[in-house]
Amino acid sequence: MDTLLSLSRAIDAVSRFLGKFIIWLVLAAALISAANAVARKAFNIGSNAFLEIQWYLFGAVFLLGAGYTFLQNAHVRIDVLAGKWSMRTRMFIDIAGIIVFLLPMCWFMIDFAMPVVKGAYVSGEMSSNAGGLIRWPVYALVPIGFALLGLQAISELIKRIAFLQGKAPNPLLHGAQESNEAHDSAHATPHDDNAGEVRK
Repeated sequence: MDTLLSLSRAIDAVSRFLGKFIIWLVLAAALISAANAVARKAFNIGSNAFLEIQWYLFGAVFLLGAGYTFLQNAHVRIDVLAGKWSMRTRMFIDIAGIIVFLLPMCWFMIDFAMPVVKGAYVSGEMSSNAGGLIRWPVYALVPIGFALLGLQAISELIKRIAFLQGKAPNPLLHGAQESNEAHDSAHATPHDDNAGEVRK
C-alpha cells in the first residue's frame, strides 16, 4: 500500500501542476477575447483564427482540468443523499463508481477519440471557416484530458482504499469539500461509521 500511496502522491502532483498551468490558459483566453473584440469594434478587423483559439483554450481548460477538479473534490456531488450516509458507505460508493463507471468511461473516450485524432493529423484537417485553425490539436485534447482524469481516478481509488484500511486521511476532506467543522476529523478512521462526516 505504501508504494501505491507514493504513486497516488505523484499523480496528485501532476494534477496540481496542470491546475496551476490552466489558470494561465484562462487568462490567455480572456486577453485574446478582449483583443479580438477591440480589433473588431475599433478597426473593423475580424479573425476566425482568434475566435477559434478561444474555444480551443476553453476546451483545454475543461478537459485538462478535469483531473485537478477531481483532486480538489470540486466535482458535482448529490450532497442531499451523501450527507445521510456514513463515511464508510460513501467510500464504498466512490470506489464502486470509479471502478464501474469512471475508469471504463475514460478508456472508452480515449479509444473512441484516438482514431479521430490520427485521421485529422494524417489528413491535415483544417477548420471549414476561412482563416481557421488546424483541427488535430483540439481533437487531441479529448484523449489527453480523459487520460489525465483516469490517472486521477486511480489516485482517488488508492486513497479511498487506504482510508478504509486506516492508512490514509479521509480524501473527501480535501479541497472544495473541506470545512472548518470537519477539520478535526480529517484523520478519523473508517471504523466509526460517522467518523470524518462533513457537517452541512
